[in-house]
Amino acid sequence: MSLAALVARCAALLDEAQVAFGHGTTNAHDEAAWLVLWRLGLPLDTDIDANDVAQPGAQAIATVMALIDERIRTRKPAAYLTQQAWLQGWSFYVDERAIVPRSLIAEVLVDGSLDYFLGDAPARVIDICTGNGSLAIIAAHVYPAAQVLGSDISSDALAVAQINVDQHAVQGRVQLVESDGLAAAALLAGGPFDLILCNPPYVNAQSMLALPAEFLAEPALALDGNRGGSNDGMDFVRALLPQLVIRMTDNAALVLEIGHERAHFEAAFPTLPCLWLSTSAGEDQVVLIQRPALASLSGPLQGPTPLT
Repeated sequence: MSLAALVARCAALLDEAQVAFGHGTTNAHDEAAWLVLWRLGLPLDTDIDANDVAQPGAQAIATVMALIDERIRTRKPAAYLTQQAWLQGWSFYVDERAIVPRSLIAEVLVDGSLDYFLGDAPARVIDICTGNGSLAIIAAHVYPAAQVLGSDISSDALAVAQINVDQHAVQGRVQLVESDGLAAAALLAGGPFDLILCNPPYVNAQSMLALPAEFLAEPALALDGNRGGSNDGMDFVRALLPQLVIRMTDNAALVLEIGHERAHFEAAFPTLPCLWLSTSAGEDQVVLIQRPALASLSGPLQGPTPLT
């Protein structure tokens, strides 16, 4: 069996099993190629259709099929099986202690979309809800003179983030702090900040109930935005935004991901001036908010405004 035929066979099995994607791939063929190449120890950019690619032997095929069976049987995201995820060309370690990195904020960090709003390159950056540390580390790569803080409420996620900080050799510039939002006193020493990144828990209650098994395999703490008792997914964001202005320099900006929750976000903050940034998923999932806009917010905000 050729490598291309093996990938096609695995893709058909994934399609037949109706597994869910969204953790680095969007379709069965790409996920099959990823798993096959990883299991065979081949580079992920291998041309599976090339004539000079060696055909896998029977034992190799058996190990691939076992991996595909595990993917189907457990419904774990492929990244948890390979313990590797890719974001904007960088490789990151990941396991079940942290959400699989896929934030669209990585795109606007790398493509320079933020430069106009920030002016000078930021000297101090914080990544709130850092998870496995990928955004904090990408920020350190993009802004090589910056000091970066990554904060998360989960000590388990921070343990994964530390693995990535070590692997990317940015220990001198990326510090990890356990904190519920901005609660930890240790964050005061790192600010005020020129750039705040945040990919928070924002999934609304109805969507949480409909999540595929692959997403339920991730820590609910990183997804469920209703832990303050609301149902619009904005509880963490609602508590966070009024706290930010005193931690920001005059020209600072917040870059916030809210996924498919724009309607809920705008209902929660109907008068907040903000700019929606263009990403591969459209122009309604990542928002940039500058310090003067946040200055209009003070104190914890009320619960969600019902959508009409």
